[in-house]
Amino acid sequence: MSVIEQLTGITVLWPRMLWPLALLPLLVWMYFRLAARQRRSQAQLPGLQIPATPRSPGATLRWALPPVLLFIALFALLGALSRPQAIVTLPSIHKDIVLALDISGSMRATDVHPNRLAAAQGAARAFIERRPPRTRVGIVSVAGNATLVQSLTDKREDLLQALERVQLQRGTALGSGIYIALATLLPDAGLNIEQLVHGRPDVQARHAPGFNRDSKVEKSMAPGSNRSVAILLLSDGESNHGPDPVQAAKLAAEHGVRIYTVGIGSTEGITLSFAGSSMRVRLDEETLRAIADTTLGEYYAASSAPELKRIYEQLSTRMAVESASTVEITALLVAVGALLLTISAFCSMLWFNRVA
Repeated sequence: MSVIEQLTGITVLWPRMLWPLALLPLLVWMYFRLAARQRRSQAQLPGLQIPATPRSPGATLRWALPPVLLFIALFALLGALSRPQAIVTLPSIHKDIVLALDISGSMRATDVHPNRLAAAQGAARAFIERRPPRTRVGIVSVAGNATLVQSLTDKREDLLQALERVQLQRGTALGSGIYIALATLLPDAGLNIEQLVHGRPDVQARHAPGFNRDSKVEKSMAPGSNRSVAILLLSDGESNHGPDPVQAAKLAAEHGVRIYTVGIGSTEGITLSFAGSSMRVRLDEETLRAIADTTLGEYYAASSAPELKRIYEQLSTRMAVESASTVEITALLVAVGALLLTISAFCSMLWFNRVA
């Protein structure tokens, strides 16, 4: 990659046609030398008074603008000979999103009113209602095991009903939730869920049509490069069952899937009493942030229900990544050059009754 490409993001199809630009400084030198010679010739004519060099800002601008526009126009036209291309970056909205919702016992904590789970459900409703157009959403519940509560759909009523069906359960297996969400988004990726979640091979899956033993290698992508899918994980981050969630995030990164994590609760935590015992549940920001960073997603912290709802509303429009495409700008440079030539000639005729 050349220095020019690194600085400007512009490449050329015909680099050999850039040599005419080397003539531009020579043209500038010849222009000012001829202008100086013309002034000297006029000064030698008897009876002809040459006005002094303009000193006011307005007069200086009128004197300098036509030639400056002329040389910029020549630069654009000569540069167009090389057929330049520009890298254009555009936002791309995820088309399929899986919402992974933590329904473990710690979500009973009331540090977020009325409790973490109720606040999470309310925020998830806001996200579903504000989802981008043509976006399908799926819901995975995460407790001691992960379950696909609602497959990918664009029907709002089905999604809202699925949210109402979730109930608190024991345990938190964030890694399993990520694996189930990933398999939902990428059904053709050949992921062995039995092996990933439970650590044992799924014989039927390995012999099923379409299972690719080398899928991990063949499907490997740059982290965050899959612009059509995403996972949105809402949890307090305390994973105590199943596979390591950060390892699960690494697999998502290998498939280019971004994971956006929303931490609900407080880092100070709150004490919960259940079945005669008590425990303190805290927001594990470190784990949630590591999951997001591994996949080039983003982490959001929500310590109150209104804040959580605002985050979900913003995510509907902020869950976008940038896609780059190369566009040839030859016609644009020609148009700019022609326009500047016209302006230069018009100003020169208007002010000096000649073409600069």
